[in-house]
Amino acid sequence: MTDAAVVGTGPNGLAAAVTLARAGLRVTLFEKADTIGGGLRTAPLFDSDVVHDVCSAVHPMAAASRFFRAFDLPARGVRLLQPAIPYAHPLPQGRAAAAWRDLDRTAEHLGVDGPRWTELMAPLAARSSGVVDLLLSGQRSVPPDLRAALLLARRVIAHATARGPFATEEAEALLAGVAAHSVGRLPSLASAAVAMLLGHTAHSTGWPLPEGGSVRIADALAADITAHGGTFHTGHRVRDLAELDGFPLVLLDVGPKEFLALAGRRLPARYRRALERFRYGPGAAKADFLVSAPIPWRNPLVRRAGTVHLGGTRADIVRQETATAAGRRVDDPFVLVVDPAVTDPTRAVGGRRPVWAYAHVPNGDTRDPVETIRRRIEEYAPGFSDTIVASRGIPAAEYETYNPNYTGGDIGAGAMTLRQSLARPVARWNPYATPLRGVYLCSASTPPGPSVHGMCGYLAALTALRRHHGVRTPPDLSPRQKEPI
Repeated sequence: MTDAAVVGTGPNGLAAAVTLARAGLRVTLFEKADTIGGGLRTAPLFDSDVVHDVCSAVHPMAAASRFFRAFDLPARGVRLLQPAIPYAHPLPQGRAAAAWRDLDRTAEHLGVDGPRWTELMAPLAARSSGVVDLLLSGQRSVPPDLRAALLLARRVIAHATARGPFATEEAEALLAGVAAHSVGRLPSLASAAVAMLLGHTAHSTGWPLPEGGSVRIADALAADITAHGGTFHTGHRVRDLAELDGFPLVLLDVGPKEFLALAGRRLPARYRRALERFRYGPGAAKADFLVSAPIPWRNPLVRRAGTVHLGGTRADIVRQETATAAGRRVDDPFVLVVDPAVTDPTRAVGGRRPVWAYAHVPNGDTRDPVETIRRRIEEYAPGFSDTIVASRGIPAAEYETYNPNYTGGDIGAGAMTLRQSLARPVARWNPYATPLRGVYLCSASTPPGPSVHGMCGYLAALTALRRHHGVRTPPDLSPRQKEPI
């Protein structure tokens, strides 16, 4: 019998298993799908030579989070490729705003708003690790970098309600597009925090794509787990916690809905009711395209961007995201687009390449998104439709089939509101511990929430190690020769 079980092999389940295994525990992982990775899966969809990222494609936090800084993906052979322009935002009449990795170049591009953009982002970029570690923490302790906390707080409060200091549509839209990654009502404290986090990392650690696809990150995590004695059981869905009664520790990379199904009446009524009140956010509807040429964006700057935000002006984005958060459909939803071969030329094979795109839609939306997303891209890239060789869509309502944590298509595993950012999934001092002895939650439904950062799994594993094994010093996660088990 092993020392710990981890259910779910998304980035947080893998991070939890790495942490436990590095502390000397023997870990067994269970995954309902035939392959590991959760949001890190990459697979051919239409052409055996061209692979598509099934969920996430671009990974700012894989370069920035405390867990991944310690794990050191580049030292493990994972090349994190950096686009010169992390993100761009096309506008009507062929205009576009772009965030260059180089902050000075971004300021020059934004013209009259350049100094304002620099004033907003430069102090955060200068203290990037402090800002990231604050936002990607358990939100239960005094920030180690108080200067970073103060800089961040001022900016979040200032941008939570106001339009901001910008004079041009370009700068306003550029920041609003980043804020829309919060997938919820705009503006808000949560969207402002996301804008500051993602906005400044574009000018510090970047918005990289793993060469070869997101699966490279999952493979590196799995290799380390295996090297330290861990074992995987894929195609094995755990349906009842009773199946794991022999494990002293159980870490669950699952959301509240799935936890309720697993634990049943074992949970105290009060805790169970709190889980039942957990709110889910808007959905994501995914479209994958196989195309015969790069996306022909009207503005040449956009053709160099790693990520493209399609939402129009700031006013348009506020309207789209607020309506979607309220459960209302819009004809012109906010769309994120990635042409991976722009940053990673190996993704284009034989004149064909993948295109990855999401539309923000109401939770549980049943519409096939392909036509809507195709039309949105065509609006800013005339001729895109002529390059499409094949396509497929995943409505928000069907994303839960792919991953049970994505309730109604909510890839954030829970609405990103201020209250639910702090009380996630329920209001407890330790959000990872459950009333069941030895059972911990480690999914994106716990702090700090969504994104491929591994911090939910890492923090849950540290809690379990401290409580059950008296381990107070985090284990070394750096690449090194495997020690005997």
